[in-house]
This record gives sequence, C-alpha cells and structure tokens, in this order.
Amino acid sequence: MINISKLYCGLAGESDRLRYEADNSFGPVVAFNCTSRCNLNCLHCYSSSTSNLNSSELSTAEAKQLLHQLAEVNCPVVLFTGGEPLLRDDLFELLAEAKQLALRTVISTNGTLIDSAAAEKLADVGVSYVGISIDGDESFHDKFRQSTGCFKAALAGVKNCQKACLKTGLRFTITRQNADKIPVVFETAAEANVRRICFYHLVKAGRAKNLNTYTLTPQQTRHVVDTIIEKTREFVQKKLVDEVLSVGNHADGPFLLLKMAQEKNRRYKKARQLLLANGGNKIGEKIASVGWDGCVHPDQFWRNYSLGNVKDKTFKEIWDNPNEPVLDKLRKKSEFADKRCLRCKWFDLCKGNFRFLDSDPAEKNWLLEPPCYLADNEIKK
Repeated sequence: MINISKLYCGLAGESDRLRYEADNSFGPVVAFNCTSRCNLNCLHCYSSSTSNLNSSELSTAEAKQLLHQLAEVNCPVVLFTGGEPLLRDDLFELLAEAKQLALRTVISTNGTLIDSAAAEKLADVGVSYVGISIDGDESFHDKFRQSTGCFKAALAGVKNCQKACLKTGLRFTITRQNADKIPVVFETAAEANVRRICFYHLVKAGRAKNLNTYTLTPQQTRHVVDTIIEKTREFVQKKLVDEVLSVGNHADGPFLLLKMAQEKNRRYKKARQLLLANGGNKIGEKIASVGWDGCVHPDQFWRNYSLGNVKDKTFKEIWDNPNEPVLDKLRKKSEFADKRCLRCKWFDLCKGNFRFLDSDPAEKNWLLEPPCYLADNEIKK
C-alpha cells in the first residue's frame, strides 16, 4: 500500500507502525478468503465468486484452527474477505474467536448485507475496520456489479457501520471503464462522511484475467494516479479525508516521488525515507492469503499456485518452508525480479509487482502484474 495522504500531505496513518517501522517480530498480514459465495456478480472479481457454496470450504473448526495458527505466527491483521464474507454462516463466531486470540480483524465487503443488526454484531466482535467497495456513481456501480440497487445498499451499509461506531472506508478498483470516476469516489466519500479511501489497481486474476479491455495503458495509469494525488491534496486541504491509499502497483511510490521532486515538495526526502523503510512489494514476505479451501497463497490476487494447505500442515510450516521455490524467489527479489526492475534506480523502495501466472514456477514465466508504467528515462540510474 502507498499511503498518499501521508507521503504527499504529511497526515499520520493508523497503520504507520506496520508500514514504516522495521519490526520483524510481526508475521504476515493475512487475507482470509473465508467463502467463495457472493450475492453479486462483479465483472472484475479476482476470486470468480458465485452464489454457490463451495464444498471444499473450511469448516468452522478448521477455520478456528487457522486463526489459532495465525496468532502463533504473530499475524498483525486478518482481513476477512471472499466472495462476500457476510454470507459465511459462522462469520461472527470466527470473528469472536479472533477477538479472544487478540487478532486484529478487518472486513472487505460489498456492504449490501450490513443492516443495523449486522453492523452492531461486527462492532461487538471487535472488527476494527470495514472496507466497502464502490465502483463509481450509482448507475455505473449497479451495472458493473450486475445488480440493481446495490449502490444504495452499499451506502446504507456504510451508514449502519458508522452508527455502530465502526471505522469505515471505501474501496475502489481501477479499470479502464471507471478510471474517470475517481472524483466521484472522493465526492461520495465526503457526502457519506467516510474519511478513508483505498484505490486498487486491477490485477488480472479471476474473471478479470482475460479482460484486456479493462486494463489501463501506461499513460492512462499515470493520469489516474495523478488524479488521485491531486484529489487527495484537495480533500486534505478541505479536511474531508484522513487517509488515501493506492494498492497493488508499487510503481506508485516512485511516480509520487517524481511528482514531488518536480514540485519541489518539502516532504520529498521524508517520503523517500518512508518508502525505503517500507521496502516495497512484500508479497510472500509480509503478505499472505488463505483461501476458503485452506490453500495458502502469496497474496489474495494470486490464486493459481498453492504453497500448501492448512488442512494438511500448519500455516507456520507452510510459510516457513525453506524448500518452497516460489517463496524462495519472492524473498530474494534482488536476484529474481524482472530484469528491468533490477536496473531501476527505485528498486529498493518498490521491488516490482513480482508475480507469475503459470501453475508451475519452474516454467519461469514471471511477470509484472499489474505492469510498471514508468518511462525508461524515469528509472535510469
């Protein structure tokens, strides 16, 4: 995550300790895709979720055991996501278990199922943050998620969370179709008194894997990130936002620094230090994912390869396996990253968007996903 509001505008963020302080005692942040079920049918869904219950889903006992294993590795945050996590019948029981284990929990949801009672339950079991997805204005959002009324339902979910005193933010996945909706998202957040927005670069996984028409060109991506930066500055000055982050493309850090250098922004030096402290891409190091079937993945957007399954081995055994070829490469990015990345002057604070999309890591079809959008003259040492 690139915290634009902090780096560019100097606002402190709630997760600064995890992001910028060198504390190796923490284990990975884990996204738990706790169910494959969803009540919507979003065109860009990375998990290809459907309305059907997956027979391989972890049982309540197995999911609780997973939470105990995550506590053992000092996981700082468990993100319950899906599918739609509120469709999991035992969700509140699992969240209560996590609370007993002193695991910090957050929820990623489409928001449509959060009525006042659900919001109160989320608060009672100690959920620290609820991220609700918005794709643009009402008409676009409903069309993109193929469900009439889901925009209003999502904003009702936001309001119910706020009434329950739950910290709530908006999540927005950037595609070519909604790239012009970024100002709308800022306005929507302000109108709903939401003070945190996360902008996700599209990763071509799940239903988005073969949708090349959804992917932005490098020039379009530059314009989008520029817009996010400018709107962040505007809304920070108006005191309408506390935290704006971009997620999924680590080129955003160098791009932001290039902009700050051009503007002679007095925060440039500090921003560069913070990005270096963060260390860029932490996939396979401080980021992990566990699927609804128990398979462990390097992150939630990379489901084509399993590191192991918690039904067979503990999370720690899987995560600490010295013979796992993918983890080995991910933890030696200075050796195995893309050749262009290794020549880049920003590599130490970016580390590239290092993934592969084949089932066999021996095939060595590693790539940058999403792709870097910086020009050659901007990365030259």
